Amino acid sequence: MKPSIFFCLTSLLALTFTACPTTDSKKSEKKAAATAQNPPEEEAGVDFQAFVGRLRKAVRAHDMNMLASMMTEDFGYRLEPEGAGAGVFKYWDDNNLWMELDGIVSERFVPKGNYMVAPPQFADPASEYTGYRAGIRRVNGSWKFAYFVNG
Repeated sequence: MKPSIFFCLTSLLALTFTACPTTDSKKSEKKAAATAQNPPEEEAGVDFQAFVGRLRKAVRAHDMNMLASMMTEDFGYRLEPEGAGAGVFKYWDDNNLWMELDGIVSERFVPKGNYMVAPPQFADPASEYTGYRAGIRRVNGSWKFAYFVNG
């Protein structure tokens, strides 16, 4: 083999292997990006995800017995005038709020203080969100639906 052809082939191989970036850095970058984009709802744990799944199903079915078992005793459903506890289902029926409730609990939940809240805009002080929102919190180690209010 002539030295010039050998030199060209060797140079070509050297360029091929040195010019290609390693995939390890790309994998770590993708993993970091995926971790940064994981919604906090997923990070809250399997028990939270299971609770939210049951909550969403109960809301869609208007299953008042299941919902009642998932709510705090002082469940907040109205800010002005303040409404908590009994009367929540009648209030939702009278004000046609089941679809609104379904829409809000279908949103992603994010942390805000001692609560997981939806929609995520409510947790962002810069957004000044004042619409409907839902809150879930731990009570004696179990997740409970604590409020669904507007304002």
